[in-house]
This record gives sequence, C-alpha cells and structure tokens, in this order.
Amino acid sequence: GHRRKNWKVRKFVLREDPAYLHYYDPAGGEEPLGAIHLRGCVVTAVEDMPDSKKHDVDNILFEIITANDIHYYLQAASPAERTEWIRAIQAVSRTGK
Repeated sequence: GHRRKNWKVRKFVLREDPAYLHYYDPAGGEEPLGAIHLRGCVVTAVEDMPDSKKHDVDNILFEIITANDIHYYLQAASPAERTEWIRAIQAVSRTGK
C-alpha cells in the first residue's frame, strides 16, 4: 500500500520452505497475487509513517525490507498481532530456505 498511497486488505500465508510471505485477494482465489521473499530480510515495527493518518496506523504497522532492498509496509489488526507477525517473519527469515 505504501507505493500506491492506498491500503488494500490482503490475506497472507507465511511459508518456511521456501521462505515466502504469499498474499491473496481475501474475496477468494487460489492463486497468490504476489509473494515476498523472506530469506535474509529485515522486519521491524514502524511507529510513524509521514503520509498516513495517525488514527489508522497507530502501533500496528510493520516493515519488511527484503535482501534486494525492496520495502513493504504492512498493517496488522492489532499491536499484539503485529508482534506475532514480526516474530514469525524474523524466525522464517533466519531458518527458512
């Protein structure tokens, strides 16, 4: 959403082998719309994004920077969910193939 300046709801599936975060249209469809390669990525919490509305993203954004220096900004449903995603992605980025 950060590149296009809008947010879209997506369903995400985290896979360890290979280490990818696939995303799908939540309305259905078996084929992923895309994937983020996680091997060697950096994932961090984002506390402030200048071009976003504060009430929309407070303590629920996180960023994935791939080994190829591609930046993805994702929004979780809650601060607790954000923490879970960050921990899970960090684990896969270290151990996934």
